[in-house]
Amino acid sequence: NLKLLDSSNPPASASRVAGTTGMRHHLSLYSVPEGQSKYVEEPRTQLEESISQLRHHCEPYTRWFQETYSRTKPKMQTLVQWGLDSYEYLENAPPGFFPRLGVIGFAGLIGLLLARGSKVKKLVYPPGFMGVAASIYYPQQAITFVQVSGEKLYDWGLRGYIVIEDLWKGSFQKVRNIFFITFLLV
Repeated sequence: NLKLLDSSNPPASASRVAGTTGMRHHLSLYSVPEGQSKYVEEPRTQLEESISQLRHHCEPYTRWFQETYSRTKPKMQTLVQWGLDSYEYLENAPPGFFPRLGVIGFAGLIGLLLARGSKVKKLVYPPGFMGVAASIYYPQQAITFVQVSGEKLYDWGLRGYIVIEDLWKGSFQKVRNIFFITFLLV
């Protein structure tokens, strides 16, 4: 017979009503009684198994994307910063900048029109005409550009000469050795 607890039946008497006199049981919602706990892992469902296989299969690709992102992020940040700086420069461009830019661009179009028919002309004329127009407006920068470009072209030519010379000497040595061996055998 369980009686309802009210102000006349304090909580201490509830254990007597339930038939557990003399023992106090305090159960917490957040703890498990000692000796009675056992962890049982539930088997994986088909969905969990499929997702696990998919993650395992995609792992090399996600690693590659993460590495690519970490390599390209600084470059992209530099590119964005360059774009912001260029935008700021064009917002506060010096007087006469846009007409000069128009003349340089128009010179490139004229070079493209004059280069009809030849692929080499199409590669040489537009940048050449634009370079001439830019050097008219910016002579100091043009001189610096020509000096740096000339030095780089000289370096590239020298490197090419050395490579060709090494190849020539190497192949000449092989031919000479073959000729010498055949001469000794005859």
